[in-house]
Amino acid sequence: MELIDIGVNLSHESFRHDLEAVLERARAAGVVQMVVTGASEAGSVAARELARAHPEFLFATAGVHPHLASELTADTESVLRELHACDEVRAVGECGLDYHRDLSPRPVQRRAFERQLELAVASGKPLFLHQRDAHDDFMAIMRGFQGRIGPAVVHCFTGTGAELRDYLEAGWHVGITGWLCDERRGRHLRELVKEIPADRLMVETDSPYLLPRNLRPMPSHRRNEPMYLPHIVEELARDRGEPVAQTASASTATARAFFRLPALRADA
Repeated sequence: MELIDIGVNLSHESFRHDLEAVLERARAAGVVQMVVTGASEAGSVAARELARAHPEFLFATAGVHPHLASELTADTESVLRELHACDEVRAVGECGLDYHRDLSPRPVQRRAFERQLELAVASGKPLFLHQRDAHDDFMAIMRGFQGRIGPAVVHCFTGTGAELRDYLEAGWHVGITGWLCDERRGRHLRELVKEIPADRLMVETDSPYLLPRNLRPMPSHRRNEPMYLPHIVEELARDRGEPVAQTASASTATARAFFRLPALRADA
């Protein structure tokens, strides 16, 4: 399998001591390209630098997560605007709304989301979106930008069938993580993933978060890694009732088209 992990937080401190080994394990597992998530000003700069250090293997997004919406200043917007102009940065975000934890006030989250959507309009780059327990406000804000923004992916989808259908009707893509493998919280996804068209479905680990709970053997640590992406794809293929190779090749083609990633060279 050749896979693309569309959401990895490789600038997280848990990867500082062994990042190169993590990348090698990912390659050995068939993960041929990854998109490093930028979720803060510093994290977005770090994601860009990682992508520069690993050309054609790592790429980046640049944005401010709703948890950190209070940190989105005019200066931060200026930094993001510069990052969005870089070739290594392939999407605007992670941005959106999160009312589950409310780590930033909701009005501040909504304003930060709107400001980043304006940056997406200006850059013309796709959107890497986050939504949790904020669906109605999320959809209302996105509809306000209808016709102005380009492609969008709702990353780490964990929502309801009604939410999924709203996203698909809007023409957006959906990212599936190891949440699918969580028997406590993700069982409903087993049925919902059947509804996602192959050309809208992408896969991600959201490393170091969301270690699949049904890995066997279960590692002694709790850190997720891109090397576990094949496990998620196997679970996803089983739930969709299709061969693993089909799920893998379709999700890879969809991710490559969405993020405009270069095709692999024969000698790579």
